[in-house]
Amino acid sequence: MAAGVRAIWAMVQPGRRTAPEHADAVMPVMGHLDELRSMLRMCLGVWLAASVISFSQIHEVMLWVLHPLALALRLSHTPFRTPVFTSPTEGISLAIEVSLVSGLLLSWPILLWRVWAFIRPALRKRERRLVLPLAFSSAVLFLFGGAIAYEVMPIGLGFLASFLGPGTSYLPDISQYGSFFLILIAAFGITFELPVVIVLLVISGTVHPLWFRSHRKQMWLGIVVGALIITPGTDPFTPTALAIPLILLFEAGVFVALRWKKTGSAEQGQS
Repeated sequence: MAAGVRAIWAMVQPGRRTAPEHADAVMPVMGHLDELRSMLRMCLGVWLAASVISFSQIHEVMLWVLHPLALALRLSHTPFRTPVFTSPTEGISLAIEVSLVSGLLLSWPILLWRVWAFIRPALRKRERRLVLPLAFSSAVLFLFGGAIAYEVMPIGLGFLASFLGPGTSYLPDISQYGSFFLILIAAFGITFELPVVIVLLVISGTVHPLWFRSHRKQMWLGIVVGALIITPGTDPFTPTALAIPLILLFEAGVFVALRWKKTGSAEQGQS
């Protein structure tokens, strides 16, 4: 594993850029495309290397992935306590899928750093001040959403598994559970980016923050309906666990956008 970490570190070291002969020289379009291709190849290599590291520890990773299901099975009436798979290739397919996703999460800070290094020269000073806080907030919100999904998952799964009562038994299929797990984590993580989206819309001038305030009831209703639609289960706990934090995040995003708007207006007034 240490060798894999050293390999990733060697891959992400940025190459030295040749300084232009004149300070106002502009890199040609092909130069930007070459740098973009180089960055994408590097990001792909880092992701695959991190996925290989995750695959090498797949037993520990799967114990973490299956933990919510194990808790749910204890709450249900089913006699089964471990998931099953019926195809010889089903186990390895799920292991590869989980490794790719965990590799993406593991390499995300490095990927974000390399993307930032690529776009930084094209940004103005004020824009540079905004990119890092927004990127950091985006990563934290995604992890926060995924953590909430992970914690609420046993409750929802336990409710669904025991809904029909002791007359039936739930046979947990590992492939279906893996899809359920990834969809739920992604649904919570992506929707928790709502404050970042609101701030970006305000910064770009697309929407004024007061518009969100004037349409608060419609936005709240949209959040509740969206939570019911995008959560894969039909239990009442999972959509509720998604809708309530999203409403709070919506209000936080509007508050931050209003503060940014007032700060920007004050700076323009002073200049």
